[in-house]
Amino acid sequence: MQNSSIFGPVNSRRFGTSLGIDLSPGLKQCNFDCLYCELAPAAPVTAQEKHRSVDEIIAELERALAAHPGIDDITVTANGEPTLYPDLDELLQRIDAVKGDTKTLILTNSATLGDPKTFETLLRFDRVKLSLDAVTPEVFKKIDRPAEEIEISTIVDAVKAFSRVYEGELYLEILFVHGLNDTDEEIAALNRVLRDVRCKRIDLGTIDRPPAYPVQGLSYGELHEAASKFDPGLPVHIASRTHAESCRSGYSEAEILNTLDRRPLTMEDMNLLFDDATLERFKKLLDGKKIVPENTSGITFFLPAGNLRRKRQKQT
Repeated sequence: MQNSSIFGPVNSRRFGTSLGIDLSPGLKQCNFDCLYCELAPAAPVTAQEKHRSVDEIIAELERALAAHPGIDDITVTANGEPTLYPDLDELLQRIDAVKGDTKTLILTNSATLGDPKTFETLLRFDRVKLSLDAVTPEVFKKIDRPAEEIEISTIVDAVKAFSRVYEGELYLEILFVHGLNDTDEEIAALNRVLRDVRCKRIDLGTIDRPPAYPVQGLSYGELHEAASKFDPGLPVHIASRTHAESCRSGYSEAEILNTLDRRPLTMEDMNLLFDDATLERFKKLLDGKKIVPENTSGITFFLPAGNLRRKRQKQT
């Protein structure tokens, strides 16, 4: 295969500067055929038919690391699902031998996490990001279009089990598609599952690039509304900002405090959600120490000072 496995560096607001490893360059090989995928539709598969050798990938990686010192993450991904790569365990061992202080990160759709070998391999990554778009069988099959033998109940059980024993940084991602997994019923079902998952952050996203199928994403305002339906104690973060320009509106000081109490926001969130007068009110509350910043996994959120005190009391 002529395509290089290495891409980047890419600057990520969530994970810093990342050097990517694509384990299926030039060819979609995935056990899902998601409606929102930016790649062309393709029947789901449960194994990679074509793949590059570990030696080839490591040789490219060593050259890239030499050319780009100071990388924060080596991100393992694919045009499809990276855990289908047959030599993933060996590859990770070889990456660990050359990466130095750089962290390893894998982006996976979680579908193979129920396999003991995959489970054990992922435990050795420094960072793991799992996707979980839906937890009811009907919605899961509609949005993620999995290979026939994949069941969402198995995935949910594996995600819960993994979160209990994993010692690295665990992140979850939910990608919303309008009219499918953004319903009150599906969010309530997700909420019930996520209460039993230990992770650093839950990223809510939506369609940002042209999808494989004729589906629509959510606006920022709709994502904000979806976020408000999750338990306040869950580390939910709005990661996608599609069509955000139409969502700015006015909030009183009490409404600002109530909004941030229910769901802490970043400065970027507030610039998209609050109008100019509200931003002035926010600054006044911040200067008066009624609102305080808190850094979570490299992202600064703002929340009422009383909210932060309650969180610290729970931790002690």
